[in-house]
Amino acid sequence: MDLRRYNLSLLLFSLASLMMGIYSGLYDPSFNNYLAQVHHLGEIARGALEFPRELPGFLVVVVFTLLLFLKDTRVTMVAALMVAVSLWGQGFFAYNMVLVVLWMLLWSTGAHLFMVMRSSLALRLADKNQAGKLLGQIGGLEAAGVLLGSLLVYIGVSRFDFSFALIFGIAGSCALTAAVCMAMIKGEPIKRPPRYLLFKKKYNLFYLLNILFGARKQIFLTFAPWVLIRLFDQGVEVFAILSMIGTAVGLFFRPLLGMAIDRIGEKRIIAAESLGLIVICILYAFAPAWFPANLALTVIMACFITDQVLFAVNMARATYLNRIVDTPDDIGPTLSMGVTLDHMVSMTVPIGGGLIWASFGYQWVFLAAAGIALLNLLLALNIPDLSPPAEPQTQSA
Repeated sequence: MDLRRYNLSLLLFSLASLMMGIYSGLYDPSFNNYLAQVHHLGEIARGALEFPRELPGFLVVVVFTLLLFLKDTRVTMVAALMVAVSLWGQGFFAYNMVLVVLWMLLWSTGAHLFMVMRSSLALRLADKNQAGKLLGQIGGLEAAGVLLGSLLVYIGVSRFDFSFALIFGIAGSCALTAAVCMAMIKGEPIKRPPRYLLFKKKYNLFYLLNILFGARKQIFLTFAPWVLIRLFDQGVEVFAILSMIGTAVGLFFRPLLGMAIDRIGEKRIIAAESLGLIVICILYAFAPAWFPANLALTVIMACFITDQVLFAVNMARATYLNRIVDTPDDIGPTLSMGVTLDHMVSMTVPIGGGLIWASFGYQWVFLAAAGIALLNLLLALNIPDLSPPAEPQTQSA
């Protein structure tokens, strides 16, 4: 192995990961305000927009298969280029909702494809027996990028009146930088897996947990920001601050969560998450009626950050699967099946949420989400407890 080439590849991959984190920190806190302020979307339209936004995640296996003739770094480069072009399109060439949807389809395809490739590429570039360490370091770089991007949004909007076009343009330039980095890394052919998706009766509980996670995730991603925008008139700079806080808390929370999963098991962790979500949903629904305006806003913001941090509990579903699989070869295609089911629900649930908001009020959206969290709690109670460590056997004389 050429050590200098290896070190350069790792450096370029790290820079690409940082750039993708910065783009995310710029784009994610701005997106919902962009839809509300530039395109004046209502609740029904906002919910319906999640169908094209999540469709590429549902079809990512198909897109990945079509690109298997390319080497791994070239697929990752194409993914980052899709993100770059779509962000520039949303910023400068989205004159109507048809164009918004088209740019969003391109963005979502690139973003989901990059997520698929990121871990496998990191594993290839890692030293032997250092894969976990490198994955953690790459995750830390992406989190640092999100913090930098969110800080740039906050300073840019609050002090220099950045437009959405400028924010998206900078984000697209970061994604382009990531694409250039990937183009400079020597690629290797991608091995076609024997199967992409796996459905086994034994893993039904895992599939159901993923379906409920998809529903809970998309309700909060879609409508939690909408509450702050529509009911409390909060701007982009507020979402940038919330993103920074949530990311910073997550840096400390994730390692502690991982240790807790190993120590007390997935059942208690997912059950605790479900109880927490029920409380969060109730507060989202009734805080404006229960508290004075300023206190209600503070409560909603705290719920927003807490929910953002709780997304990390999804790792407990993966470790649960890892405990029960018949063979390690089942893990990859079963995880892919879980993601597919997650996105299938993610595409459809927000449409119903938008209709409920428009017909009965936003409170009922979060009461429905509380019902989903309750179902998640009941399912979590069926997860088997961790097996006690085997006692060492003593040999008799």
